[in-house]
Amino acid sequence: MAPTFAGLSGRPLSLAVSTVATMGFLLFGYDQGVMSGIISDKAFNNVFTATKDNDTMQALVTAVYELGCLAGAIFALMFGDHTGRRWMIFSGAIIMIIGVIIQVTSFVDHIPLLQFFIGRVITGIGNGMNTSTIPTYQAECSKTSNRGLLICIEGGVIAIGTAIAYWIDFGAHYGPSDLVWRFPIAFQIVFGVIIIVGMFFLPDSPRYLISKDRIQEGEYVLAALGGYEIHDQETQIQKNLVIDSIRASGAGATTRYRDLLTGGRSQHLRRMLIGSSSQIFQQLSGCNAVIYYLPVLLKQSLHQGNDEALLIGGINMIVYAIFATFSWFFIEKIGRRKLFLGGSIIQTIAMVITFACLIPDDKQVSKGAVFGLFLYMAAFGATWLPLPWLYPAELSPIKTRAKANAVSTCSNWLFNFTVVMITPVMIAHIGWGTYLFFAALNALFIPIIWLFYPETANRSLEEIDIIFAKGYTENISYVKASKDLPKLSDEEIEQKANEYGFGTSVEDPEKAAAAEYSPSTSE
Repeated sequence: MAPTFAGLSGRPLSLAVSTVATMGFLLFGYDQGVMSGIISDKAFNNVFTATKDNDTMQALVTAVYELGCLAGAIFALMFGDHTGRRWMIFSGAIIMIIGVIIQVTSFVDHIPLLQFFIGRVITGIGNGMNTSTIPTYQAECSKTSNRGLLICIEGGVIAIGTAIAYWIDFGAHYGPSDLVWRFPIAFQIVFGVIIIVGMFFLPDSPRYLISKDRIQEGEYVLAALGGYEIHDQETQIQKNLVIDSIRASGAGATTRYRDLLTGGRSQHLRRMLIGSSSQIFQQLSGCNAVIYYLPVLLKQSLHQGNDEALLIGGINMIVYAIFATFSWFFIEKIGRRKLFLGGSIIQTIAMVITFACLIPDDKQVSKGAVFGLFLYMAAFGATWLPLPWLYPAELSPIKTRAKANAVSTCSNWLFNFTVVMITPVMIAHIGWGTYLFFAALNALFIPIIWLFYPETANRSLEEIDIIFAKGYTENISYVKASKDLPKLSDEEIEQKANEYGFGTSVEDPEKAAAAEYSPSTSE
């Protein structure tokens, strides 16, 4: 009989893991969208008077959250391999709730702005911990056939969370003034409680457990997730493949920061840089310039009234959420590269339409800019929203996966902060030039993706290790290596691992893993 967690095994257990992981990103999306509708609201400005008609202060109140997220991602980078995936997510949700409570208890005459800043930073720390960890946790608990789908669902629900936040903001705007901003912010606690309760009962990542020489525990979790008995052949094959992957990357009890900088057949540095670049490009595409400030953009660039701007922003977020489900159905069929490329092309066109329609400063012509922003959010939701959360999580090997994914998330939050801070200033000073700037950046991504992003669709995490070993050993492009390598069965992966010098070649795989539990060296 298969082992269980919370009475679940096999598909129901995998679904429970995915549900809790998804809830973490729903909360992430909600928190990204919640400030957009309240930052310039009269009720909010009456409490936080420094934000009234002050673009820089509004940007700071919004962007300080990103600094907290960056700090949380750095914390995950430093301690993620020690705490494990499960407890990092659990702790992150608790910290987020504490931050929310601090924010909603800000009152006039009690230094409200400072208290709100502190609450925003603390909430960000919890979110940074979660966004650094959840994609890795999901990837390591998923089967090859649905790994891309499940992580893309996580990315997609960011848009759903943002849409929920927009419409709660819209509804609260017509309620009692004291609840206009407090209720939307407090509503985040619901998502946090679900994460805490869920993670209390769910297992840690089997790959993480095995990498820490807790092989029996990892084997138990693999069996539970697969719905097999511990001694079933399928469980043992999966365990051996994980151990091979650990050997390939030299994973052990401790991963040093310099291990992120190694090359050779493991290509830790290259894999980290590719993954991090996707997160950086996501932010430089202009997504949060639109998400955080859409109502403000509509009022300043298109001269809309507050109610009309909130309504158009809410409709745009519905479009965003609908198109965010696109990747759920096509991520494995179309592949990562084509979605990255297609998204970049359409986003470039959308930003060109937006800036071109704003040049005449004519209200009738500027309606075309609304179409441009809608087109941008549709393309972004379908492609660049989920992909940078999936790609780094599956690209790096098990030894550096937690740290490399944390580095990519740090990159995301650093550039997120930068974009959120400069957007209102750019809109105020260069107007339509802001959208031209983002159009140029989106166009720049296209050749980089074409040259350096290997395809990982329909590949197991262990096959991806083989792709980079093949590229290094045969001295070919890693994009070409991913195209040339045929789909491998579990047995063929083990054969290739032996061919490239990191397979399990002794009878006892646990001894093999233990023998390899030493830090990797540069080659």
